[in-house]
Amino acid sequence: MQMETKDAIKLRRSVKQYDPEHTLTDAELNELLSLAALSPTAFNIQHWRFVVVKDPGLRKQIREVAWDQAQVTDSSALIILCADLKAWEKLPARYWKNAPKEVQEFILPAIDGYYRDKEQVQRDEVMRSCGIAAQTIMLSAKSMGYDSCPMDGFDFSAVASLINLPDDHIISMFIAIGKGIADASPRAGQLSLDEIVIENKFNRQ
Repeated sequence: MQMETKDAIKLRRSVKQYDPEHTLTDAELNELLSLAALSPTAFNIQHWRFVVVKDPGLRKQIREVAWDQAQVTDSSALIILCADLKAWEKLPARYWKNAPKEVQEFILPAIDGYYRDKEQVQRDEVMRSCGIAAQTIMLSAKSMGYDSCPMDGFDFSAVASLINLPDDHIISMFIAIGKGIADASPRAGQLSLDEIVIENKFNRQ
């Protein structure tokens, strides 16, 4: 029985130590990725690309350029969240193939106008989308009884080379998933809502 979403949010922690003998079944991994694929993206472009690293040798190489962090090799699954920066111009009609013709006629030029010649917009958009997908993966994993850890502590260029990342793609982060064998440390210091929630406007005095 899977847990309530709010419980998955409360219980999700960044776990660093995993049982290296545990494996995810193909069905479990497929469920995680299928749920991730339901994450929202602007214009429904779905520009995330999930590199699932199964080769133990490649995992060891990645660990070498990831500060020797054990979760890279010991977790049950290592997913590298990448994104296609140019997905917006690669046959965009397929993202709206099931929409009414009048919707397609409106949205396709809008996609082109929003992204063309705007490299920063393209990059910002894929990073937002990968962040949303990452949270979907981590909460889904928790609801399935697994722990996870988002990671950006690695040499991005070295990892890009190891996974043959295309020139028009970018790496956002890793997510390690598996059976944790040690609890995460207690939460170090949560800010109060009074500090992080602003009503209407910032008070700039």
